[in-house]
Amino acid sequence: MTFDEILAQALALLQREQRVSYRALKVHFQLDDDLLEAVKDELIYAKKLAVDEDNRVLVWTGNVEGTTTIPVPPPQAIPAPLTQDRAAVQPTSPFETSRTLDAERRQLTVMFCDLVDSTPLAERLDPEEYRNVVRAYQRVCTEVIQRYDGHIAQLLGDGLLVYFGYPQAHEDDALRAVHTALGVLEAVEALNTSLEPATGVTVAVRLGIHTGLVVVGEMGGAGRQEQLALGPVPNVCSRIQGLAAPNTIAMSEATYRLVQGYFACQDLGA
Repeated sequence: MTFDEILAQALALLQREQRVSYRALKVHFQLDDDLLEAVKDELIYAKKLAVDEDNRVLVWTGNVEGTTTIPVPPPQAIPAPLTQDRAAVQPTSPFETSRTLDAERRQLTVMFCDLVDSTPLAERLDPEEYRNVVRAYQRVCTEVIQRYDGHIAQLLGDGLLVYFGYPQAHEDDALRAVHTALGVLEAVEALNTSLEPATGVTVAVRLGIHTGLVVVGEMGGAGRQEQLALGPVPNVCSRIQGLAAPNTIAMSEATYRLVQGYFACQDLGA
C-alpha cells in the first residue's frame, strides 16, 4: 500500500475505534518504526485529529476549527438496500445527523482477511497489474463470503472486514465464518494457478476470526454512512489476523468454543 492508503485506512480505524494502540497499528498495517512515526505526525500534528497518550495509544479527537479531515475512500462493499427514507436535513457536523440513529446489540462473528506482503507485491508490479491482482483476489473472496451468507462490511485496500450474524443472523454463524475462511484459502490457491503464469507472482492471505458482543449501527456523516460493529471484537479480530501465519486461519478461544469438534485446530497459546 502507498503511504496515502495507509494513512486513510489508519484514520478510518481510529474513527471507528476511537482509541488504537501503536502496536495494533504496526501489526494491522505491517508498519515499521519510520512509517508509524509518519502516521503519528500526520494525525497528531499536521491534521490535529488525534492526540498521543503515554506514547502508547493514539486517541481520536475529531476535527477542530481551522483544520480539515483526511478524505477516506468509500468502501466498495455491496450496499445494503435502504429500508426507509432519510430526511434531507443538513447535519451540524460531519459525524452528526439530525436524528438519533438506532443501534442494536448483537452476537457477531467477525473475520478479517488480508493479503500477505502486499507492499513488496505492489512494488514488483505495474500499478495497473497490481490493481488487477487485488480485484481478482477480492472477487474470489467475495464469491466464497456470499456462499456462506457473510456480509462484507468494508473493503480496506487489500483487506476485507466481514460480519457473520449481521444483517442476517444464523445459529451457526461461527461455523459459517470458519467454512468461509477455509473456502477463501482454497479460492486463493486456485487463483494462483492463473496469476503466476500471467503475472509471475502468487498471493497469500492470513485470516483472523473472533466472536463477541457488539453494537451495530450507522456511522458516518453526510454522503457517507456505514453500518459498522463497534466494540472490542473487530479490534481483537484484527490483532488475531495479524498473528496468523501466511495461508492459515487464527481464531480466538471464544470462536473456538463454538466450533470445537467440527474442525481440526492447533492451540497457539495465550
